[in-house]
Amino acid sequence: MTTSRDAVDAGAAALAALKHAYAPYSHFRVGAALRATDGTVVAGCNVENAAFPAGTCAERGALAAAVATGHRDFDLIVVATDASEPTPPCGMCRQALAEFAPSLHVVGITTAGKRADWALSELLPQPFTPASLTNT
Repeated sequence: MTTSRDAVDAGAAALAALKHAYAPYSHFRVGAALRATDGTVVAGCNVENAAFPAGTCAERGALAAAVATGHRDFDLIVVATDASEPTPPCGMCRQALAEFAPSLHVVGITTAGKRADWALSELLPQPFTPASLTNT
């Protein structure tokens, strides 16, 4: 299990990314920082679009940036919001994260200092995985 101390750098990166979020429609800004198992932290923020399905969540933005730089193994994601309570990733992000790290440690933090911890496996107990594609 990742400790609070282990999540400090990722938390700072998630809060920094939150400041760059583009959320003119929902006004729900999100920053996320994904930590690769080699310690590299890659951040992302949500980017909304007037054509609502075209937007990108912070978690998937961080995942895409990490994969684009060659990272495929992750142990932690920190999701930062301005919300009153910590927010876990949405269902689509949970599924995308499970592709690479089904045992990922998920930390939700707020700008007010609240924190919550989850295991991705508890947030998405039965993910669709590459094994789901095998013919039995």
